[in-house]
Amino acid sequence: MTNIEYTPIASTTLESGASFHRTERVFDLIKLDDPAIVVMTDLKRVSALTIAEKAPIEAANSRMKHRGVRLLLVVDDDDTVVGLITSTDTHGAKPIQHIQKHGGTYHDIMVRDIMTTQDRLEVISMDDINRTRVGNVVATLKQAGRAHALVVDYHGEEQRQVIRGIISASQIARQLDIEIPTTEIAQTFAEIEALLASA
Repeated sequence: MTNIEYTPIASTTLESGASFHRTERVFDLIKLDDPAIVVMTDLKRVSALTIAEKAPIEAANSRMKHRGVRLLLVVDDDDTVVGLITSTDTHGAKPIQHIQKHGGTYHDIMVRDIMTTQDRLEVISMDDINRTRVGNVVATLKQAGRAHALVVDYHGEEQRQVIRGIISASQIARQLDIEIPTTEIAQTFAEIEALLASA
């Protein structure tokens, strides 16, 4: 091993009036007529964020906050998706209702107590995403009254569903360059409809 001498890098003091770089826009701006695929978070390219069904909801809150997301896939011990949990679930009426029905405190509530279970999750086929437009996705979310949608592929001889992507109404609004003051879905769609009316 050779002995390499590393010399210090020259430094100066920060100048008065210095600014800082802003991050570039994360999303490209889109139009309602663009292919639906542009609003899907593709889990082949971006890791899915999950949480165990037995985890406390405080852990779910912390994970969503640190990763800057509003939705986590809920998995069991075999990493099978058994539901999903959103920030609306953890901060809305569900925890209060659970405490009123079962007792205990907020700290006692686990993810499985307030998540939306697998049998109540509606999914969209990747084939449909590949042949439709952003406007179709908006209409689908609005009809379902949901802020998110899951997109599935079908794998293997048994054509088992595999979650391929996640669609978020708030992300669509950002990509349409609409400001959203709250996370409420009604507000999200009101903003989108205002854009449609002005188009």
